[in-house]
Amino acid sequence: MTHHTCDIAIIGGALAGAATAWHLARLGYDGDIAVFERDPGFAQAATALSASGIRQQFSLAENIALSRRTLEFLNKASDHFEFETDVGFHENGYLLLASEAGRETLAANHAVQKQCGADVVLLDPVGLQERFSWLNTDGVAAGSLGLAGEGWFDAMALLSAFRRALKANCRVSLVTGEVAEIENTAGRVTGIRLANDSRWACDTAVIAAGPSSGALARASGLDLPVEPRKRTVFFFHARERYAEMPLTVDPSGLYVRPEGDGYITGMSPHPDEDGPADPQDFEPDWPLFEDSIWPLLATRIPAFEALKLQSAWAGHYEYNPFDRNALIGPVAESGGLYVISGFSGHGVQQAPSAAEALAERILFGQFRTTDCTAFSPDRIAAGRRFAERNII
Repeated sequence: MTHHTCDIAIIGGALAGAATAWHLARLGYDGDIAVFERDPGFAQAATALSASGIRQQFSLAENIALSRRTLEFLNKASDHFEFETDVGFHENGYLLLASEAGRETLAANHAVQKQCGADVVLLDPVGLQERFSWLNTDGVAAGSLGLAGEGWFDAMALLSAFRRALKANCRVSLVTGEVAEIENTAGRVTGIRLANDSRWACDTAVIAAGPSSGALARASGLDLPVEPRKRTVFFFHARERYAEMPLTVDPSGLYVRPEGDGYITGMSPHPDEDGPADPQDFEPDWPLFEDSIWPLLATRIPAFEALKLQSAWAGHYEYNPFDRNALIGPVAESGGLYVISGFSGHGVQQAPSAAEALAERILFGQFRTTDCTAFSPDRIAAGRRFAERNII
């Protein structure tokens, strides 16, 4: 068995893991950091396969704060690195539509968002029709529109920037390999073992393994409620080109937004219907488009009655079935172990800010820029749900 050493082992080299390593270095950590990634091409990483949206329209102030902090980072991306960085931020906004049954919840969420400084506006069906002539408002009682600070960006460009900066840091090692187990002795992290049986001794480890975080924890004798939930994203062309369209979410859970010379679309998760996915299953759910998505698209946006499906891809949410919210902070059962996972669909947009907060917690023993106390993994054992309602 090959033995190596590092001070902090970060398990997962996509956006959450890479950003955590980068923030640790930025904040002045002078120990050795090793970032482990089994898929260095990131072909199956949630970072690469997500729709890469960013929004402030959440139901919880803590989630709004995380996304607003990431927004600050995206708007000044080149200032954070020693090289020009274009993260391709399209500030088209989010448009969340509600039926009569969902109008009260939409209004309550809107009030929280306004209190947190989000630039959002509530619209009735007449106001929606005036702004978006392409929208059919039948069955829509209200809409919430983000006017600024919402849209989508190039998550892989941001990841590439983080990893480029890490490669230039002599105290950071980017290791290709799959972590099979986190080793604990007397309730403390002592190292990690890779699938090839090599071992890295360390006294601090971070689980940033996305949809695989729960399985890794279980293999290490710990319990984290994170599991893969499969999602298919479809890309299509249509005659009409609505380049300024916001990411639009139908009351049914359907979402659609512009992408390149076409559009991408998919369905929000249904927690009571979906279950854990095979982590190796990346086959798109092709019947979903014909059976469910296309009819919904054609109803909500009549111009999409005629369209051409071009392609599709499938990925996995790092889903937290306990309360559909992130796990950020120390794991009480194992000294020196931390987690940043379980975002349930909004990990890409919150990873840069959550990673900053976690790096602060590791180095200083407290959160400084964004208070992530409410996301503590301790709430699982305590049965204290911290549920986010706006999951897309």
